[in-house]
Amino acid sequence: MPANPTPATPTPATPAHSVPERIVVVGFGPVAARFVDELQPAAAAGVAEVTVIGEEGQPAYNRVLVADLGVGRTTLASMQLADPDELALDGIRVLLGTHATRIDRSRRIVHTAERGPLPYDRLILATGARAAIPNLTGLNPDPLHPVLPRGVTALRDLADAERLSAAVRGRKRIVVLGGGVLGLEAALAASEEGATVTVVHHGGRPLGRQIDAGGGATLSAVLRGGGLRLAPNARATGIEADDDGSFRALLLEDGSAVDGDLLVLACGARARRELAEGAGLATGNGILVDHRLAALHTEHVFAIGDCAEVRCPDAACEECARADGPSGLIAPGWRQADWLAASFRSRLLGESTPLPLTVERPGVILLKARAVNLALAGNVQREPWESVAWDAGDGGRAPIDVSLWADPARGRYVKMCTREGVLEGFVALGMPRAAAELTLLFESGAELPADRSVLLRLDGPESSLGAPGSSAGPESTLCRCAGVSRGTVEEAILGGCATVEQVSKSTRAGTGCGGCRDSVRRLVEQHFAGVGA
Repeated sequence: MPANPTPATPTPATPAHSVPERIVVVGFGPVAARFVDELQPAAAAGVAEVTVIGEEGQPAYNRVLVADLGVGRTTLASMQLADPDELALDGIRVLLGTHATRIDRSRRIVHTAERGPLPYDRLILATGARAAIPNLTGLNPDPLHPVLPRGVTALRDLADAERLSAAVRGRKRIVVLGGGVLGLEAALAASEEGATVTVVHHGGRPLGRQIDAGGGATLSAVLRGGGLRLAPNARATGIEADDDGSFRALLLEDGSAVDGDLLVLACGARARRELAEGAGLATGNGILVDHRLAALHTEHVFAIGDCAEVRCPDAACEECARADGPSGLIAPGWRQADWLAASFRSRLLGESTPLPLTVERPGVILLKARAVNLALAGNVQREPWESVAWDAGDGGRAPIDVSLWADPARGRYVKMCTREGVLEGFVALGMPRAAAELTLLFESGAELPADRSVLLRLDGPESSLGAPGSSAGPESTLCRCAGVSRGTVEEAILGGCATVEQVSKSTRAGTGCGGCRDSVRRLVEQHFAGVGA
């Protein structure tokens, strides 16, 4: 288990409860595992009685890496985020293979199909999200209980990973429906491991909702250069099956078809909110919660992660007005879990009250593959020579300035959209060091250098930098998902961690999207190379 940032057995000055508070967590994915891990001190101190309900027979694992598991680049052991036996030592009960069927809010009871009723004082909904199943002929139209034909998968769980693994091992033809990040990462990984992969997507470019025209065109060329077949501007209408019911082809609106052996549905995800809806809780794109992550109009139910939508009742709240539903990213979910657990510990153990939780701005999108390095964020649709319709000196916000550099033949493209020197959005393709710096500048809201070309030179031959991140200081963030600094990783290595897995277990670095695992590996190798010398 990862090391806890809080003491294992704190002693409150004045116990808040004479009997343990019953806390029930519905869901046992990455966000629930983080919440339970952070709440462990309260359970160990005997002031919280924690029960976790998990539908799957497996304890919590990192779903972001399901595609990597399917292509053989990681193992289930390295994806595990919790150990029920270790949790049981602190009195935390984990009920695997258990389905929550109904919430009785008036009696504060969660009903389950396998374990009967479970009473609670506080209920945490961490039900996550399910794959969005498109309305195609040949697929079950029920979004809550889809029955996918043989040869169709959605890459959400371990069974899906095994289907992908079988196709990759057999060098089969894989069709990916959807041009988002997860679909592209799965497509690239499968192609690099020997499968023939076609990506079918709406619009003229992948990542069409996030990327600009120039960046999308360059990305398409890079993807094709990496071995992918692309079918842009395509609308799927149905699937064609063999006599035994197995997937044979994806049918398109123009009458053509894309033949294949496995269809991967990468059409996004939808918050699992039906349990909350059945209990009469307010929902939108997700379960509506306020800035304390409490479900609206109730004091005893909370929601975190992919199922939670922060949208408080205050119509004048500017933060909520900018929000557009659950982020779908693991890092914001972990921050919600950390904050809610800290607020519970504050009440139960007398710890300091955490700072108010803020609604997060849309995060940086990272596309990770051997042949592709892409980071993009914010609004990047404005082009450099678009005219400004008003005089910025007359009041209002200043216009967006655009700096752009492109080398399509080599798969490189950088676009910076700034307002008064601060990034509103950026694209960095094929420029890993510039991407890392722009990511830091975007997340911090810091002003860019007046000479934007300084950032481009980070990837030039004259740069004195080594591997990306090699010149960063100990306080710099190495793992953005878990919020782990470079110095923390280096301390873990000095303390005896000799593999990426050991560092991850000790610090949590690399347990999120996996984008920092190469950096962790480099630090491990550099350290032991020096020791050997």
